[in-house]
Amino acid sequence: MPTDPVRSALELTTRWADLLAPPLFASRSIWLSWLTPDGRQTPFLVPVEEVPARPRHRLVAELLALHEDVAAPAGGDVLLAMALCRPGPPGATADDRAWADVFRDVLDDALGTCWSLHLAAGGRVEPLTDVRYFLDRFAAAEDGAR
Repeated sequence: MPTDPVRSALELTTRWADLLAPPLFASRSIWLSWLTPDGRQTPFLVPVEEVPARPRHRLVAELLALHEDVAAPAGGDVLLAMALCRPGPPGATADDRAWADVFRDVLDDALGTCWSLHLAAGGRVEPLTDVRYFLDRFAAAEDGAR
């Protein structure tokens, strides 16, 4: 597991590219990881296999419950970082955008800005959501420590 802290949205995208290398998949999955307030990745990297093409609110609610179990020992103040992985060409499809919308519907109320979603497909990793606010807190904390 990488030990360097993630301090920016670009670094998070790079981290996913490194973790999922090469980002080519034969089936759909969602990978979950967590970042602590200092930008360090927890030791948990959880793949959820056989994910349907179209999003399911129930599956996202179950992922939220898993997140709560993992986040509790860290004091709850962690970023839930996810990667939607699928076969096919790079670039977001209508199904990928639908997944992002369902994650927003379920997670925005529960987690606010403490979650992110990347797409890994066709050899490329790209963000499907904006994660700057949470990661900006890391940078601000580091600047304050100097």
